[in-house]
Amino acid sequence: MTVGEARDLTAYNKWANGMVFSAAAGLSPDQLTHVVPSSFPSVRATLAHIVSTEWVWLRRWLHESPTSVPAWVASADLADLRVRLTAIEGEREAYLADLTDTRLEELISYRTLSGQPHDDPLGDTLRHVVNHSTYHRGQVATQFRQLAIAPPATDFIAYVWQGR
Repeated sequence: MTVGEARDLTAYNKWANGMVFSAAAGLSPDQLTHVVPSSFPSVRATLAHIVSTEWVWLRRWLHESPTSVPAWVASADLADLRVRLTAIEGEREAYLADLTDTRLEELISYRTLSGQPHDDPLGDTLRHVVNHSTYHRGQVATQFRQLAIAPPATDFIAYVWQGR
């Protein structure tokens, strides 16, 4: 992975998350919390998982090892989740501002939420964050369809077509 690829992937991830949050803003509070089984029971819960996981990984990049997701995950509404995600994205952009190809290969030492130690290259964990969010955005798309709502297109090629 190169710095350019890393920046493109994180910009794509931000764009795709924004598309999903914009679409979710059109849902009623009942639709956001309606039980639509997937990895998480509702659109709100799935979006909360995306945001909290992006927070966890950013903390790891900053040499912290959270032992749990933040407390706000349980009670945050959609607007609060969006504010949190925007803050995470800003902090991540600042962290990645002086990124180099060499730094992408540096090992990040952290513990999982269950306490298991790991050492992985920053570039691999960055790919993981984007892939993880993409996976769960796909679940949100399915949840939207089960609520009879058309999901937004968040494929990488849609990001490219709209001009990055």
